[in-house]
Amino acid sequence: MAHEGIFATSDEILVKAGENYDTDITEARINALCVQAESTINSFTRFNWSDAYAGLNVDVKGILSEAASNLVAIYIISYNFGSYNSRREGESMINVLRDGLNRALSQLRDMKVRDFMNDA
Repeated sequence: MAHEGIFATSDEILVKAGENYDTDITEARINALCVQAESTINSFTRFNWSDAYAGLNVDVKGILSEAASNLVAIYIISYNFGSYNSRREGESMINVLRDGLNRALSQLRDMKVRDFMNDA
């Protein structure tokens, strides 16, 4: 099955999930999680980035990629902590990803930042 996500690639997501992610995670599952992540990002920022994606500049696409790949990687890590060396390893990875996700969502939601990026 081909990757269908708009904001992030499977490779970006799996790199962030780490080398110990559960290999039961299929492309179909990643696609479903990408839809959830993209919908969450659109809802949280009160802007439909999915529909506007083709016309966005590379900076905005990079922030969307960071947000979506971080969120989907969090879902993948949470799916099975047992595949990691320890629960603490998985939790530490989630903390780092969550910080990046929150930063990206904050940037996308801030109208001044959004206007700046759209005018760039």
